[in-house]
Amino acid sequence: WAAAPAIVLCATIPWFVDQSNLDARLGNAVPALGVVIAAGLTISATRRAGTSLAPRRRWDTGRVVVGAIVLLVSLPWFAAELGFHFPGDFFMGEEVGKEKDGTVIAAVHLGHHHGTDGALLVLTALLLSRVWIEARALRLALFAYLGTMLAYGGVNFAQDAWNEQIVKRGWTNTGIPSAILPGFRPIWLVVVGLSVAATIVLLREEKGTSYSAP
Repeated sequence: WAAAPAIVLCATIPWFVDQSNLDARLGNAVPALGVVIAAGLTISATRRAGTSLAPRRRWDTGRVVVGAIVLLVSLPWFAAELGFHFPGDFFMGEEVGKEKDGTVIAAVHLGHHHGTDGALLVLTALLLSRVWIEARALRLALFAYLGTMLAYGGVNFAQDAWNEQIVKRGWTNTGIPSAILPGFRPIWLVVVGLSVAATIVLLREEKGTSYSAP
C-alpha cells in the first residue's frame, strides 16, 4: 500500500509535463517525486525479497512473444532516443513524412516518443504480472492496476507505431486517435475495455497456477 502515493504522483505526468514546452518547471517535481518514491520502494523490496524470478506461469511463452514483438517495433524509437535514425529500410525512419497540420518532418523524429513510453509500460506490466501475492484483495488491486497499465501502454504503443510505420507509408489514411490524455472519447472506451479484459486474463492465469511454499 505504500506504493499508492507513488502511483498517484506518477499519474500526474500528463498534466505537469507539457509536450510543447519540455523545459524544466517547478510542477515537474510532482511526478518526479513519484518516480523517486517508486525507485526507493523497488530497492527496498528487492533487498527484502531478493532478485530471483517467480515460478513459471502458464502464459510466460505468450509474455516472451509479446515482449519480443514490442521490442522489435520499438527499435526506431530507441534509436531516436539516442539521437540517430534506425538504419535500414525495414522501418520508416529518416524518410520524410507529413503531419496532419502539413508539417513535413522525418517519419520518426529524433528525440522522445510516446510510443516508447507505451512499450515500456507494456513490458513492465508483462514482467510484474508474474508476481504472486497471497492477500486476495491486494492481488486483485494489483492485477487491475497492471491490466490498466497494459491497456494504456498497448494503445499508445500501437497508436504511435501505426501512425509512423503504416500511415506515413501511405498504406492508409486512417489513424488511431491519441490516447495520451484521459478523456470522454471513443478511444478511451477501448482503453477501458482492454483494461477489464487484461485484468480478467491475469486473474484466470492466477487461478490455473500452483505455487509451492518458499
